[in-house]
Amino acid sequence: MVDPKRPPVPPAKPGSSSLSPVGSTLGARPASPLGARPATPAPARPQSPLSSSLSRPLPPGGGIAASSSAPARTPGGLGQREGGAREFVFTSADFERVRKLIYQHAGISLSPAKQDMVYSRLARRLRATNKNSFGDYLEMLEKGNSDEWERFVNSLTTNLTSFFREPHHFPIFAEHLKKLGSRNPIRVWCSAASTGEEPYSIAMTVAETFNSFTTPVSIIATDLDTNVLATADKGVYAMDRVERLSPDRLKRFFLKGSGSQEGYAAVRPELRRMIQFQQLNLLNASYPVKGPLDVIFCRNVMIYFDKPTQYKILSRFAPMMQEDGLLFAGHSESFLHAADIFRSLGKTVYELSRRTR
Repeated sequence: MVDPKRPPVPPAKPGSSSLSPVGSTLGARPASPLGARPATPAPARPQSPLSSSLSRPLPPGGGIAASSSAPARTPGGLGQREGGAREFVFTSADFERVRKLIYQHAGISLSPAKQDMVYSRLARRLRATNKNSFGDYLEMLEKGNSDEWERFVNSLTTNLTSFFREPHHFPIFAEHLKKLGSRNPIRVWCSAASTGEEPYSIAMTVAETFNSFTTPVSIIATDLDTNVLATADKGVYAMDRVERLSPDRLKRFFLKGSGSQEGYAAVRPELRRMIQFQQLNLLNASYPVKGPLDVIFCRNVMIYFDKPTQYKILSRFAPMMQEDGLLFAGHSESFLHAADIFRSLGKTVYELSRRTR
């Protein structure tokens, strides 16, 4: 999960900061350890608002009811009143209304245990939009405020990630790349980019496998949350986020900040240019991802969807993949209910159940 207490990356001031290879003397001219790709501009990441046209049934236990619209704010907009009372009234009916909206719009199933989390995150949106009640706020969403829809979804998505998370997948990925060495292009899709750690781990593995930044591999990284995509596209991380990487990887793939950037590390431009970041809702009618795909990373995403939604998404993945393509899932995810589409190879790696279309 993105840490709300982490200080924002401070803006660079002319003459007050510099970047140098991690582990080297500050101020040294960064050297490219791998063959650099020509310095073409990275593709622009679209910021189109999310579509609100999808409609799906409420998951079991859900139901919409009239929401209280009585204002209950405290002077000064404090998070809680004296004695611990909430700033806004948030009834069970309000929560069920939120559950239905996020399920219809993003396919995310919120359990009853998430009610306090939902209140905490959406109360910020009520303050930002000057709404006095959840009823007023949700009514605004239902009337089609596309800009606020995006912020609503961003508020309720959870982004927990790290570099080389579930590390057993990356040697398997590297071996698969070697088998496909003569294929050009090799297409890889990371469908849950979050703040960028996973797609950059993919790109590092690609660069190490081909011993170059110039490779036949095309990487697209997508996410529902536009806020985390902006972080991913910048590729700047606090040092404690990268310190578990090996010294070799730190030197090869990161630059260390100094001055106003001290305490931060930036992904090298050569590595950043290997990835195209783009916003995508897995429930959208079409995916802006060009196939056929050799690899899909869809890890720790399906746990937020119910089984019918998972099956629908997997059914859409299958025709986008090469016959020998691989699908990487999260450690707690199982697709046994979609065995007619994907079959397990072990270690949460899947291939198409039918090798011919």
